[in-house]
Amino acid sequence: QVQLVESGGGLVQPGGSLRLSCAVSGRMLRIDDMGWYRQIEGNERELVARITGGGSRNYVDSVKGRFTISRDNANNTMYLQMNSLKPEDTAVYYCYLKALLFGATMRSTIWGQGTQVTVSS
Repeated sequence: QVQLVESGGGLVQPGGSLRLSCAVSGRMLRIDDMGWYRQIEGNERELVARITGGGSRNYVDSVKGRFTISRDNANNTMYLQMNSLKPEDTAVYYCYLKALLFGATMRSTIWGQGTQVTVSS
């Protein structure tokens, strides 16, 4: 069973930084895509950043130059470094991955439990 466990959220002042972590456990045949969404209450989830299977990194325009997505294959962990945080970054952040699991014929999307990020003075 594949699981994603997030950590690193919290309260930070505008202009501050946080690093979110997403620890991945379980076996997979192949990871096609992984990244971070965020959701403001009452709104749909928004893709913030992702790493494709080929290693390309994509960001939503509103976080370009401030957020950095990375992965540590040795420790099976993905990170989202968030700098110069703004109040509008306040949301629940979810990590996800799209992978082909052992015994499966179709790709699955697995989600973390979510972590709250609040940017406020």
